[in-house]
Amino acid sequence: MAQNSQSDKKFRLLDDRGELISELPVFAGALGFEVVDVRHLLDKAGYCTFDPSFGSTASCRSTITYIDGDKGILLHRGYPIDQLAEKSTYLEVAFLLLFGDLPNANELAQFGKDITYHTMVHEQLTRFYAGFPREAHPMAILSAVVSALSAFYPDSTDIFDPEQRLLSIHRLIAKMPTIAAMAYKNSVGQPFVYPQNHLDYSSNFLNMMFAVPAETYKVNPVFAKAINALLIVQADHEQNASTSTVRTVGSTRANPFASISAGIAALWGPLHGGANEAVLAMLEQIGDKKNISEFIKRAKDKNDSFRLMGFGHRVYKSYDPRARVMQKICDEVLHEVGADNDPLLALARELERIALADDYFVERKLYPNVDFYSGIVQRAIGIPVKMFTALFAIARTAGWLAQWKEMIEDPDQRIARPRQLYCGESPRDYVALEERKSLTDTAAKVHRPMPSEPAIVGH
Repeated sequence: MAQNSQSDKKFRLLDDRGELISELPVFAGALGFEVVDVRHLLDKAGYCTFDPSFGSTASCRSTITYIDGDKGILLHRGYPIDQLAEKSTYLEVAFLLLFGDLPNANELAQFGKDITYHTMVHEQLTRFYAGFPREAHPMAILSAVVSALSAFYPDSTDIFDPEQRLLSIHRLIAKMPTIAAMAYKNSVGQPFVYPQNHLDYSSNFLNMMFAVPAETYKVNPVFAKAINALLIVQADHEQNASTSTVRTVGSTRANPFASISAGIAALWGPLHGGANEAVLAMLEQIGDKKNISEFIKRAKDKNDSFRLMGFGHRVYKSYDPRARVMQKICDEVLHEVGADNDPLLALARELERIALADDYFVERKLYPNVDFYSGIVQRAIGIPVKMFTALFAIARTAGWLAQWKEMIEDPDQRIARPRQLYCGESPRDYVALEERKSLTDTAAKVHRPMPSEPAIVGH
């Protein structure tokens, strides 16, 4: 296994008088940038670093996933994402993320069996769904039910027991599609469809989503292939918001069900897991192919609030490598369903064609990303928009668990406890109730938000 190494280089931190504050070790990873070790900066020098959102902070060592956004590279344990998506199954990639390499035939057969025979949920757990309103968002249900698994499976919550850790991993990967599909069935008032052991992972999910007791459901192999690819390209993506959440909660020694439930909650945020939903909302806003040129013009106008969702990527400054995979899958699915039969899908294809030929987008490398294609694929298959993020959570479960497992087994990892730059009041004496001023007192010239005022989170 590749490890980081401490280089001979050191960073000398000097004050404005040129006096030495601290010497900071430098670590070199197997790939990518070097890292300055500031772990002892506070203890030795009395200083902290300030990095809101951790954009320049490496919170952990990891051997799982590597991204080079400038070059459009995404590797899982060294394997390029396009090769994995084209040649592997999701369970092969899950094994890879968890254990460090692709499984051989015997290992894959055993892992597949371990997953298959844990896909059912405790029957009492199914009664949870009756307590949710029909219109409840699937992610609300998913987070709650996954957290509740710890009550039904206490025999796999001891994080210090390797066998219990493995059992909880099997259970979570196996049960996530079942739990998500049940959330959908509950929303449409249909009976739950139980998992079928003869079906592969992707086909089983589709069967649980769309089968009904009144007739036989045959899984479309094109759709199953598309779901398999979608699960793979969304399986892990380095230290993003939800993965960092799983690691942070896990660092408290919470059980794995609680940690994954927290990851689901983080993924639910529209700045994280809701991007492909935004693509569909944008297409509906455009409405018709004849309106594309108008909206393209608006997207180029910096003073216009309209943005083309699903184009460009915060991480990938060139082409999103996952988009290449999903573009091919998208073409296959649209051919299967007949894109012209759905005006929204036809609109998406035309928008893609126009944007890829427009110098404005090409020069700025604003290519369609994985969210653009995955949203279209799911729409074509028949997955409701509210289920998009739930499917994302199913895919990301393997990555979350791999990151959680790595964190638990890392001897250097401690409970997460970020510092802060305190900007509040200095010590002051208690003020009697009748002597206090209003929080909105204009004479104070300081506006303090009232409890009822909305919070605004920066993008």
